[in-house]
Amino acid sequence: MDNNRQRGTLYIVVPCYNEEEALDMSAQALLDKLRELMKKDRISDKSRIVFVDDGSQDSTWEIIQRWYSGNEEIKGLRFAHNRGHQNAILAGMMYARKYCDFTITIDADLQQDIHAMERFISEYAGGSEIVYGVRNSRDTDGFFKKLSATVFYKTMNAMGCDIYENSADYRLMSAKALDALAEYGEVNLFLRGIIPDIGLKSSVVHFDVFPRMQGESKYSLSKMFTLAADGITSFSIKPIRMVFGMGILALLVGFGMVIHIIYEHYFGYTVSGWSSILMSIWVIGGAILLSLGIIGEYVGRNYLETKQRPRYYFWEILSRDEGLDDHEV
Repeated sequence: MDNNRQRGTLYIVVPCYNEEEALDMSAQALLDKLRELMKKDRISDKSRIVFVDDGSQDSTWEIIQRWYSGNEEIKGLRFAHNRGHQNAILAGMMYARKYCDFTITIDADLQQDIHAMERFISEYAGGSEIVYGVRNSRDTDGFFKKLSATVFYKTMNAMGCDIYENSADYRLMSAKALDALAEYGEVNLFLRGIIPDIGLKSSVVHFDVFPRMQGESKYSLSKMFTLAADGITSFSIKPIRMVFGMGILALLVGFGMVIHIIYEHYFGYTVSGWSSILMSIWVIGGAILLSLGIIGEYVGRNYLETKQRPRYYFWEILSRDEGLDDHEV
């Protein structure tokens, strides 16, 4: 165990989007856990909790303000508008790296076991720069979500992305790892793929997931699909190669259909060729449309990257640090 990594300053980053039903309970649980870790002398008394409001449309920000006004351990960041879960996590970490020795990110619903934080910290004290949180099981998920998650991780590994199966955005990152992450400038974020690419010493902590106690999950099917698309297009060109392979296959099918049509015409069975023509139109037309769609995804994402727009803008910052502008980006 590295004595220089003992009792470091921890910043817990909590992305929030329309979490008014769960936030009071979560804030109290996290505050109790932070103070417990301080009392055990596991972390510095300068450690803080940073709530990142991802453009919520309910009273999430008002609740964060109330907790900030009554507790010096609480900070708040507010986006000008919704920028997505991954950007909220990144914004919190990039803000925290100015003040902390390491961060732990966790979702606001606290379905992830907060008591696993002590094991995260032990791994950090042992020299790990990144500690990944990996779920013990998916028993709390419904059938469709469990199936889609399995397909997602298998697909990502098949595409060549180095990602832990059943990993989550519940992880620890040291200040060194955060500085390395800051060098990555892509707009379409997939942190579960980017962070392993950093290559620093890492370890894994397994944790339990509990049913959500308050409110409903804000991670809709469309958002999960967008995350999957970001992951695949950010870390693999295999879909483009698949398009090339499909093009060759379609060409071979078309060549076979030409031979078939000539054969039918020679023997006078032209009427029966109607079904073959329709089949070839559907197969080749579908392959072309699918290919254009995949290529379009890459072109569109490259277009977004070349514009180099900021990932987010802080409308308001709640912090007691001296010299900090409330609207600093």
